[in-house]
Amino acid sequence: MGVMPGFVDPAPALRESFLAAVAEFRDDRDHPVPWFVGDVDPAALSDPAAFEAYVARVLGERTEAGVRAGFVPMTTLWWADGARFLGRLAIRHRLTPALREDGGHIGYDVRPTARRQGHATAMLAAALPVARRLGVSRALVMCEVTNTASRRVIERNGGVLIDVTGRKRRYWVPTG
Repeated sequence: MGVMPGFVDPAPALRESFLAAVAEFRDDRDHPVPWFVGDVDPAALSDPAAFEAYVARVLGERTEAGVRAGFVPMTTLWWADGARFLGRLAIRHRLTPALREDGGHIGYDVRPTARRQGHATAMLAAALPVARRLGVSRALVMCEVTNTASRRVIERNGGVLIDVTGRKRRYWVPTG
């Protein structure tokens, strides 16, 4: 019996699998490329030292001091099965007016070859107590109106629909 997948802090040890996942996301014609893929420092895609610097930046974004202009502190976690990167999830510690409309507290992406295996549902479930420890009593989570898989993930985790905007279904998800 293998180890169950779970959250790990972003780490250089997962570089090879992370980069393979980035390539999968870029090649996926059925879904838009996730935001985080475009946010990977370009040098990190080819240079191991630059990848270490990217990981350090992502870990640093958990504190106010490490936040880039225009961002809020966020805790990024990688969902992995041993050395295999399966997905990523980020918890924003607070919301701006823009994030209330488009973004929310928690965003997640599962690599294309690992989809439809329950990872997103498990990731969101595992993230809710982390969000609570970060002071988020209820998490704003949203998905594209057309993304029925993500809608099911949110609803399975207790999401209560707030509204449907032009492109998004917005939910409150209890964290405790």
